[in-house]
Amino acid sequence: MEIRIYKTYHLVKSEDLNHHGTLYAGRSAEWFVEAGFIAAASLTRPENIVCLTIHGLVFRRPVRLGEVIVFESRIVATGRSRIVAFVEMKSCEEHIVRGFITFVNVDREGRPLSHGISIEAASPEDQALQAEARRITAETKAATKEELKR
Repeated sequence: MEIRIYKTYHLVKSEDLNHHGTLYAGRSAEWFVEAGFIAAASLTRPENIVCLTIHGLVFRRPVRLGEVIVFESRIVATGRSRIVAFVEMKSCEEHIVRGFITFVNVDREGRPLSHGISIEAASPEDQALQAEARRITAETKAATKEELKR
């Protein structure tokens, strides 16, 4: 399956602001995960998808009241039950946040369930994102195994 980009837009309103008058990080994280979920849900049953990990959410600059921001999301890697989305938040084509989210396809009892999805990265940009996603998820798996041993 080829990689497809999904776009979602948000107008930053007063209720989205923190005590500094800029976009609240919690609202950003909500929208970030939502954008990744939309991409993942386009490939499998939405009711089977759960968020496992957000890999980085670093802001390059504050987002102000009245800005229209766009989230561009795409699924860049998969495993047996894993689905990895790459998400970018932009304003006027200026990159504000970028990162990866790992989702897991689960059954009704919450156990990992094979989804049968295979992603093919055709462009050099998508190939680089896929390699980065695989590296990040491998590191996360190793860290999780270590944490479970404690």
